[in-house]
Formats: sequence, C-alpha cells, structure tokens
Amino acid sequence: MRGAGGLRRREREEASVDKIIIDGGKPLAGEVRISGAKNAALPIMAASLLTDGWNTFTNIPDLMDIRTTRKLLESLGAVIEGTPGALRINAGEITNIEASYDLVKTMRASILVLGPLVARFGIARVSLPGGCAIGARPVNLHIKALQDMGAEVALKEGYVEAKARRLKGTAIYFDSPTVGGTENIMMAATLADGVTLLKNAAREPEIVNLAEVLIGMGARIAGAGTDEIRVEGVERLHPVEAEVIPDRIEAGTYMIAAGITGGEIRVLGCQPNHLCALIEKLRDAGMIIETMNGGLRAAGNGRVRSVDIKTLPHPGFPTDLQAQMMSMMAVAEGLSVITETVFENRFMHVGELMRMGADIHIQGNSAIVKGVNALKGAPVMATDLRASASLILAGLAARGTTELSRVYHLDRGYQDIEKKFSALGADIRRVSGA
Repeated sequence: MRGAGGLRRREREEASVDKIIIDGGKPLAGEVRISGAKNAALPIMAASLLTDGWNTFTNIPDLMDIRTTRKLLESLGAVIEGTPGALRINAGEITNIEASYDLVKTMRASILVLGPLVARFGIARVSLPGGCAIGARPVNLHIKALQDMGAEVALKEGYVEAKARRLKGTAIYFDSPTVGGTENIMMAATLADGVTLLKNAAREPEIVNLAEVLIGMGARIAGAGTDEIRVEGVERLHPVEAEVIPDRIEAGTYMIAAGITGGEIRVLGCQPNHLCALIEKLRDAGMIIETMNGGLRAAGNGRVRSVDIKTLPHPGFPTDLQAQMMSMMAVAEGLSVITETVFENRFMHVGELMRMGADIHIQGNSAIVKGVNALKGAPVMATDLRASASLILAGLAARGTTELSRVYHLDRGYQDIEKKFSALGADIRRVSGA
C-alpha cells in the first residue's frame, strides 16, 4: 500500500514539471475521435467490487484517474488485466476493505468504492477524498443515504467507516442532485434487502451507463436518467461485459475549439444527444453544428457572438464545460454573463485568462465577460482539470505563444490532448523541464 502511494506521488512530481507550449492563431480543421468517458469509467470500475469473476470493460480511457483507480482496486485485492481500452477486473478475492489516504487523496471518485464494499462485504473504511479544488463537494449525502439504509457510519481520523450486516431498501431523498451520491447509493442498493427509491437523483448520461452495466450484472433498476431511480435488491450479481460511453466533456471541448479558432472539426464517436445544452448555446453563438453519421460537425462561422450561460445539473448546461465556454466568450462579439450554480469556486481560471488579455469581472457567482478582438499568448498556470482545457483553448486562439504549466491536471481527464490538437493543425507540444 505504501509503495503504491509513493509511486503515485512520483508520477505527480514528474508530471508537474511538464509544460504545454502553444503557438496560437491557427484555425483547426480535420477530425478527432473521442475517448471513453472518465466520469463513466470510474464508477463502472468500482462496480466490479459487487461481483465474483471477471468483468470486461471496453472503451476505458488512458488517464491518470484510471490508473489511480486501478491501483486502488488492486490494493483491495482485485486482480486486473489488460490496458486502457479494455480492462478485465476480478474482485472475487477481496482481502482489504480500506481505501487508504495515499490512493484516495488525489481523486474524489475514490469514494465510489464505499457503497459497493458495504453492500457486498458489510464493512468499508474509505479515506475522505481529494481532487480538483473547485469547491466543497461534501460526501455527507453519501453518508446520510447509507445511514438511512441501516448502516452504522462514523468519521474517524479522516476516514469514513461504515458497517451493515445487510443494507435495507428505503426511500432516499437527495437535497440536491449528486452524481457521485446517486452512483454510490445505486450500486449499494443493488444488493440491499428490498426496494430503494432514489429521489431527486442526478440524471447524467454517466449514471445511465452505470445503471446499464449493473443491469447487465443482474441488478433490477428502473428510472436511470430521470430524477427517481428504483432499485430492487438481489442476493448476488454476476460479471458482465460492457462498454463505456464516449466522453461528452471531451467532445464539447473540441466543439468549442472549432468555434474559438474559426475552424471546422468533425467530432467522431460522440453521442450528440448527450450534448444538447451545449449544441444549443453554440448555435446561438453563430456556430454551425450538424449531426452526422458517427458523430457531429462543428464549424466556426466568423467571429462568434456572446451568449449567456448558467450551469445546471443535467440536462442543463454542464459545469464541466463552463471554463471552456468562458475562453470562447472572451473573444466573442458582445457581452456575456456566465453564472456558476454547481460549484462555488470554479472561476479560478479567470485570473489566468485575464493574463492573456481577457476582459472579465466577477460578481458573486457570475462572470461578466466582454469579448476582446484577440487574446495574447502568456505564461499561465492550470488550477484544475477543466480550467486546464480552457487555457489550452485560449492559447489555440491567442496571438503569440502560450506556456501552460501544471499540466498534470489535464492528464486526469483528457487522453492525448496535445496529440489530438496537433492532428487538427495546432502548433502545440509538450515539453519536460523545470
């Protein structure tokens, strides 16, 4: 366990000295294939803890968070074969029910092992998680739901300790839609005694993907994708072969890249029905968005127009695309108001965009963005995963050279981002050094 944590720290230290250099101002053109969704793959990997035998998951992206989750599952005793793209996971011989701080501290999704461990083994000890510093994302909703299902839960020395001989189905109301909470409790409920109703549940496509995987394992679930999910517990689940959905946030990032650079990009392998809110805003901004066989086409159509944005739980505008849209609004014609309602600390990229010449003023949970004719390349620093992507987009559109440091954030959520942008004609490269 200690060795895995040390390896993780070394990987982070090595990644932290990497930089991405961008010489901007070139319209992007060509096609890009979207990788599997990190936010679907992580709970699906955790779901393997609910079964004996070999689960096979395909379209797994090659990301730092995936590697961390693999180490976490292996530390619990799971056997994992394969490489990202296709992983086989066997949790038949779990020998440890503790998710240690060393493995959990860098990734909030680690909390997703809590529900499966309690449901199958009756006990779990999971460190309180870390991850991007974009605001408070407390696990109290997960804890309260498990308590409602009969678990004894305590917080001790930074760990969540939960015990239950067998969880009991009940009605659970989430005070606010919580993606992680919905996933965690939906997994826990699959092996509970009786029926669990999740009310005010999150509705994201990643939750639907997880439900489909669980149903393939033999779970009885109805209503995934709506605000009320019904789970009838069963005695045991069996292994499954399943595919992870494409990453709608990655797809959206490349769509925005077409607009901010005045280019044309064919985004392959995405599911347009997962991107409805973004598509509407991009069309309002003057972009051409067309669905096509196997994906969609996103094209700039002159200078984009300013549009107002308000982040909301799905099917509203996703908070994970707010920073990228702000970069595009920074060079749009007119004034836009971007309101963040999901996370209270998700404007940390604003200061970095202003270093590049953006005209942005913060008023409470809103950013007032006045479009400028052009951004200027500058040294900037990533503060979180999606802020990193927004600065890449800004650099692609800017005049001159942009140097982005702390790129390890990017490696948590974007597979081969510099290679994919290079293939679209961008002058972008990763360099190592202090």
